[in-house]
Formats: sequence, structure tokens, C-alpha cells
Amino acid sequence: MTAAPPVVGLDLGGTKIDAALVAPDGAVLARHRLPTPAADGPEAVLEALADAARAVRGPHATAVGVAAAGVIDPASGTVTSATDTLPGWAGTALGSGLAARTGLPVACDNDVRAAAGTELADAPGASLLYVAVGTGVGGAVATDGRMVHGRRGIAGHLGHLPVPEAAGLACTCGAEGHLEAVAAGPAIAARYARVTGTEPGPLQRVAERAAQGDAQAAAAITRGARAVGRVLGGLANALGPDRVVVAGGVPRIGALYGDALTAAFTAELMEPLRDLVIRPPAVGHDAAILGAAALTRTLPLHIPRTTGVPE
Repeated sequence: MTAAPPVVGLDLGGTKIDAALVAPDGAVLARHRLPTPAADGPEAVLEALADAARAVRGPHATAVGVAAAGVIDPASGTVTSATDTLPGWAGTALGSGLAARTGLPVACDNDVRAAAGTELADAPGASLLYVAVGTGVGGAVATDGRMVHGRRGIAGHLGHLPVPEAAGLACTCGAEGHLEAVAAGPAIAARYARVTGTEPGPLQRVAERAAQGDAQAAAAITRGARAVGRVLGGLANALGPDRVVVAGGVPRIGALYGDALTAAFTAELMEPLRDLVIRPPAVGHDAAILGAAALTRTLPLHIPRTTGVPE
């Protein structure tokens, strides 16, 4: 029996593009990284994605999967919404644009949903509630082993649920009062700066001050953590997931954050869900890129046109 060919996985963020050639069993056969030319506009980003794919694809790759920042509609292959992390990214024809540049079929999805998909590898029929808390707050929902995409790819963007802790605070989406405005790493650091009258700094500095007994630093961290926990608990009651996963850089700042999040989550759960616990991600830093490669098996493929941009 002939072995299945490898595919290219691409993870597009605001500062870097990671590329890998991935075997069917998930083994990474080649890697490449290059900076994201975000300030140069979406066409430059598409060209950089194509360059990254060429660097790893070799002669045998048969498709490209892309895990990208922004709201991605896998069916149309279009970026339907995006923040200014990637200026002009909204409206980009990601699927067809990259297919034309690489000459390979392309599947695409939001980066958090792609990473969340790796959580279903050992539980293909499971229902999943997944949140990633970092510079923003993203999420994903799967039911009966199938990722929910929703209209125009919007499903799972948990960072834009309204929470009372964020009342009056501007969100990156342009609205006010959303979870991301109080729970993301920069939001926690900004709150500490506001209440102390200091210059905003990195989240790690706030975490260090909390560990040294700074009550305002501890309050900023636990406020964001509790908001995430309450949102997840409420969603768990609504969706009844088998698994709840919290990923991202913010949960790794220490037990103060994790304990506050877990307590708030547990307090919201209805009795039938009392045994539900929050898990860390099963896959490490490669989750998005492995998830991107897997998209080529589960999502629509955007086929290059014969008159596309030459490779």
C-alpha cells in the first residue's frame, strides 16, 4: 500500500509565520519560520505564506493547510473580520490567493480553531470547549467531534462575549465590555497600570509584583481569570462539553491565575457537570501548525486555477 503523502501546515500570526511539512502520522519532516510582513498589507502576507510553503514542501506535498489570525470562513476561504494586528487583512481571499501562489489546494481556518482540533485526535466523537488566552482571547467549540464554524466563520470567538468586569472598556473589535478587554494579557497589564497610575508594562512584570505581595497586581490578574472562568462555566452549562481546555500564554503565569479561573468555573457548573475539570492543551507549541495540516482532511479545499499567479 502506498503511504499517504505529506501536507504543508502554515501558522500565520501577527509577527511570524511558521511552516512545516507534516506526515500523515503528525511527524514534522521539515520546518521554516519567517517574519510576517503585516505592515506591508495582505498581498505581501500572502506572498510570505507562499514563500514559507515553498521552503518546506519538497516534491511530494499535495496540499496546504493554513491556520490564520482573524475570523476565517473555511467555506469561502475568506477573512471575514480582523483586528489591526494584520492591517487590511479583513476581506482577503486567503484560500484562493494562496492556492494560486503555491499551485496546491488550500484549506484554511482560524488559528485557535485549528489548534483546538488537535484536542479531538484521541477523542474523535467528543464535544469540546476551548479557549486560548494570550494577547487576545480566542476560542473554539466542537460538538460530537465536529468543529462548529457558524455563519461566516464567526463561531467560537469567546473573547467577544460581554462580561460585567469589562463594562466600559474598549475591545479590539471596536465594541465595549467584551471578555478580551479584561482577560487578555495586555488588558490585565493595562488595568494594573490604570489603578496604580504607572506606565503599562508586560504581563510578566504584573505577575512578578503579585508574587511579591502587590495586592493591585493580584487583583488585576484574578479579575481577568475569574471572568474567563465564569464565561467557560456558563458555556459549559449551555453546551455540555466532554472536555474543557484552556490554552495560551496567560494561564502559564502561575497558580494565582489558574486557581481563580478554576474556582470561578466550578462555581458556575450545574450539578450534572460537577465532575468536569479544566485541562491544559494536549499538544504543545506545535498545536496550530499540526492543526493546520489536519485541515486539509476535514475542510473544503480551494483549488488553484490554471491561470493563477505563477509559482
